[in-house]
Amino acid sequence: MVLKLYSGAESGNSWKIRILLGQLGVSYENAPVDILNREHKSERFMSEINPRGQVPVLEDAGRRFWDSGAALVYIARKYERDDWLPTDAGDMAEVMQWVLLSASEIQFGLQYTRRGVMRDRWIAGNLEQLQAIGKLALSALEWRLKDHEWLALDRITIADVACFPYVFHSHEAKLPLDPYPGIQAWIE
Repeated sequence: MVLKLYSGAESGNSWKIRILLGQLGVSYENAPVDILNREHKSERFMSEINPRGQVPVLEDAGRRFWDSGAALVYIARKYERDDWLPTDAGDMAEVMQWVLLSASEIQFGLQYTRRGVMRDRWIAGNLEQLQAIGKLALSALEWRLKDHEWLALDRITIADVACFPYVFHSHEAKLPLDPYPGIQAWIE
């Protein structure tokens, strides 16, 4: 059975899953969801696919994972890729702290600011408040990346994939990366 990914073309969280699947060479069925027309908020989508009304949703063998972090963990473990998500407790924690940053400061500070700026939808604060959170995220990333090429374990892991999309698009949140040379090098 092939993995099925419900994803939005404009969704950075969907992009994370497509990046990892592509890096691992895993075949999957893409089920596009029109997020600009709010298909993910439809009664059908929320009752049949994801009660949260969000993308991505990864479906495999009758199970659904409707969080990008959970989907990244599932893919790394399903394909037994210790290089992307190690099983050693300390190494796993090092990776997961960045995955969790992507679901907190990056989500609120970069993703929600980007949505507000681009679509004038402010669901969790205003521009100034959300940019302040975004700057915290960028500062944490720069702290690590000023001396390292990758966020965890000095190699690419799901930590980098989890953080990349919204950092890459931070200029769309009116947060340019000029003050963050380590992040700029990481993006390159």
